[in-house]
Amino acid sequence: MTDRSLDVPAVPDVAPRVAAIPAEVRALAAVQEAVGSPQAVAAARGMSHFGEHALGWLALGAVGAAVDRPRRAEWLWSAAAVAFAHGASIGVKRVVRRPRPDHPSVRVGVSTPSRLSFPSSHATSTTAAAVLYGGLLRSRAPLAVVPVMAVSRLVLGVHYPTDVATGVGLGAGVGLVARRVIPRLTRKKRS
Repeated sequence: MTDRSLDVPAVPDVAPRVAAIPAEVRALAAVQEAVGSPQAVAAARGMSHFGEHALGWLALGAVGAAVDRPRRAEWLWSAAAVAFAHGASIGVKRVVRRPRPDHPSVRVGVSTPSRLSFPSSHATSTTAAAVLYGGLLRSRAPLAVVPVMAVSRLVLGVHYPTDVATGVGLGAGVGLVARRVIPRLTRKKRS
């Protein structure tokens, strides 16, 4: 006599496959599912193009320098600090060399200039610009763009959440240090 239970094929267990998907990939896919409407993707693409190589933020710094002549030097130094923040993020990318998200559950919505992901240069330069330009404008309103840019990088599927969080931290660090240093630099010039 044979045991018939041995003849029954085993039902595949899907739980191990779900658990095998890294938490950051699951979080990224969840963000895309929650806020990845076609309109959100289109807006995120626009933000991506604006922030590419920090060019939009550098242009805003140049506009500030042109419009606010009494503080032209502060605006130019602030724009230079935004460029520094962007460059620092690229330097970290080249050291860490983390590849961008590449998983079937993640939709990539924009092309990128490199295949490196950590940290997000868009999040870095955006945060530095918001901190610095917000200081010059004496307003916290520019800080509102930081979470929007951060989420846009996830909506587009080009960064993991920790890439974006680290970029925000790096940009905030550069921005806060620069806000302390720039007044000293511009005071020396006036003397």
